[in-house]
Amino acid sequence: MKATAPAATAPGSAGPSSAALELDGLTAGHGQAPAVRELDLRVAAGEIVALLGPNGAGKTTTLDTVCGVLPPLAGQVNVFGHPVRDLRQAARQRIAYVPEHRGLFRDLTVEENLRLRARTRRKVQAVYDRFDVLGALRDRQTGLLSGGEQQLLALVCALSLDARLLLIDEMTMGLAPMVVSGLVDIVKEVAAEGVAVLFVEQHLHIALELCDRAYVLSHGRCVREGTGGELRHRVDELASLYFAGDPSLGR
Repeated sequence: MKATAPAATAPGSAGPSSAALELDGLTAGHGQAPAVRELDLRVAAGEIVALLGPNGAGKTTTLDTVCGVLPPLAGQVNVFGHPVRDLRQAARQRIAYVPEHRGLFRDLTVEENLRLRARTRRKVQAVYDRFDVLGALRDRQTGLLSGGEQQLLALVCALSLDARLLLIDEMTMGLAPMVVSGLVDIVKEVAAEGVAVLFVEQHLHIALELCDRAYVLSHGRCVREGTGGELRHRVDELASLYFAGDPSLGR
């Protein structure tokens, strides 16, 4: 069952200061060239929010700015009421990021990757107890894992940091439907435990089935927002206006 966000707040409104993530008028980009312009966005604890749009819309730039890789050019990033402008502040607020390239050390084993994040044997064993497939692969070099196994490891490594806010970039890219289904279930479980989730996804239909709410970006600006259910009813309109000709749309 999909986690329900506490104390529903209208998307785009000021929202409570206790929101997990608040972006207020965020303008961000590399150097002085903005890829995201004046974005307002909210994610509550236990809520799953999708950030949608075609390639080049500013989705990854948004995640990079939230986790402190990029400083905002203008506007505010607040996580649990505290500003985030660099990686140290992001770590302090227990933000975990699964980037598109997964952020794994391909020459290390599964266990070595986990121990770098989890830091204690007890936490690593807890991962194996919960995800027995990783326990069976503990001594395998990460670069030899399948795409689905790598994505699972990347997600679990992020969660090993005791995340309160989980950012995921392109979780389903290139993966088989059965693998995607398993990853989606993990994200739902994590949200049900109170973790706030903001994810970027090219596959519109998968994203709208998973999310509680979604924001659609085009050329760096938010052009649509609503609940997953509301936007599912407008999926053909979204596809034609903002995803035209994109082969990754995928039903």
